[in-house]
Amino acid sequence: MWARIKAFFSHSETIFWSRLQVLLGLAGTAIVSVDPNLITPYIDPKLVPLVFAINGVVTEIMRRARAKDLD
Repeated sequence: MWARIKAFFSHSETIFWSRLQVLLGLAGTAIVSVDPNLITPYIDPKLVPLVFAINGVVTEIMRRARAKDLD
């Protein structure tokens, strides 16, 4: 089963990360479209830029780690 999961993500952490971001983005959009006040107790709007910055750093680290495999 683990081999099928890895094959689904093409053995790439970056592809896994991007698909996870899409899933979380869709879930967040659905929650906010139903009731915007549902998410504010969990996410402080002041922290959103920090979350985006951390996400960018993690994505870049994963991309560079994968790029070494491709050399």
